[in-house]
Amino acid sequence: MIYVMSDLHGMYSSYLKMLRKIHFCDADTLYILGDVIDRGPQPIQILQDMMLRPNVYPLFGNHEWMAMQCLDWITEEITDTFLASLDTERLIHLADWMGNGASTTLAGYAALTKDAKADLLDYLCEFQAYEELYLNGQTFLLVHAGLGNFDPDKALTDYTIDELVWERPNLEKPYFDDPNSHVVVGHTPTWMLTGKAEVFTSNGCSFIDCGACFDVGRLACLCLDTMQAYYV
Repeated sequence: MIYVMSDLHGMYSSYLKMLRKIHFCDADTLYILGDVIDRGPQPIQILQDMMLRPNVYPLFGNHEWMAMQCLDWITEEITDTFLASLDTERLIHLADWMGNGASTTLAGYAALTKDAKADLLDYLCEFQAYEELYLNGQTFLLVHAGLGNFDPDKALTDYTIDELVWERPNLEKPYFDDPNSHVVVGHTPTWMLTGKAEVFTSNGCSFIDCGACFDVGRLACLCLDTMQAYYV
């Protein structure tokens, strides 16, 4: 079976419960559409578990993208050279990330050994911007947020990372006219769209971020083979 999750946001126990609920095994495949980190209590533990599973494929979310612009320097020893390197661009990146719940990720990362930090950074560099799948006669496009500045004639490779991890879909207009083309996104909590923490589909686009790290939310997992949604 092929499964998709998104926006785990440090909810390690919910992640493990979901894997047990769907009976996830070596024969299955799981795509995680970004925002594994930040906000919730155990983001590093989720990443470390994912690293050990060759059948789990991660995509960038805006939170991983923000982290990548800071993690390689933020825990360096504070020296005159380090302080001199803190230019305006670095400080803006850090302020943006901190304003979006980075503290739990930073705390977990700082506690790692030097080798473990390097392994984690290497793993983050392996994240993909999007994924296309062909299943049961349908084309599935998996992406964190949507296709910003959408143009039906624009190749997927021409979208910038910011267009893919920040820009939300237009609920009133489908991306593609082909009824067999389906887009799956996270990023936008479904309770903000419908008032319910449930997977929501509109105009060929399925929203699967059900707000796992919020009191009103829960973690969702969508099976692409059956289009059945599971919740923790």
